[in-house]
Amino acid sequence: MRQIVLDTETTGLDPKQGHRIIEVAAIELDGRKVSDRTFHRYLNPEREIDEGAAAVHGLTLERLQNEAKFAEIAPALLEFIAGAQLIIHNAPFDIGFLNAELTLAGLPTLSNPVIDTLKVAKELHPGKKNNLNALCDRYFIDNSHRTLHGALLDTELLAEVYLGMTRGQESLLGEESSAEDGVQFNEAGEAIHLSVRVLAASEEELALHEAQMNDIDKASKGTCMWKRLASAEAQ
Repeated sequence: MRQIVLDTETTGLDPKQGHRIIEVAAIELDGRKVSDRTFHRYLNPEREIDEGAAAVHGLTLERLQNEAKFAEIAPALLEFIAGAQLIIHNAPFDIGFLNAELTLAGLPTLSNPVIDTLKVAKELHPGKKNNLNALCDRYFIDNSHRTLHGALLDTELLAEVYLGMTRGQESLLGEESSAEDGVQFNEAGEAIHLSVRVLAASEEELALHEAQMNDIDKASKGTCMWKRLASAEAQ
């Protein structure tokens, strides 16, 4: 299934209070890489922008006066994300705004499967900050140019964060196994030979693993079996 990282910026916090989307961006992942297929639009919200929201993203109504309205770009956005799994940080916020905009435009609401990276991060790192800046620091992703929130920049950063959080979930044989990898198949498509490629962990991956084990050990009040085994082997 195609995967698309998506983010929005808005005039405020609640679409039920009439707040609107002012920027939407989406980036398609190609396997385990960020592709060059992107969707990005600034939008005229046809209403004032809350002072607090403007302080976060720096966008003003004056800046957006000549941009398209959401209804005008909705068909292109829906075409871009059609059939894809959406990867969103704090997904209920963005999905709520997108569905509100689609309803105003007289279009069906979203039915795409969604991965909420905030929820994933909280499960991986309980008790820690899991906003985008914190996750960039945790996964060694350079976000020094993120002085303000922006949908396009944030999708680029979130894509790298997501790949970092899910590192190791791809096939043990690599992303594209073939006969050159020591795998051969009979006419029924069954593997008849298997040679697992051993990939040594990098220093960065070892540091992330150690941090993850410490988090689990803390959350389980010192009962993490992996930590015990590692301590026993070190003695």
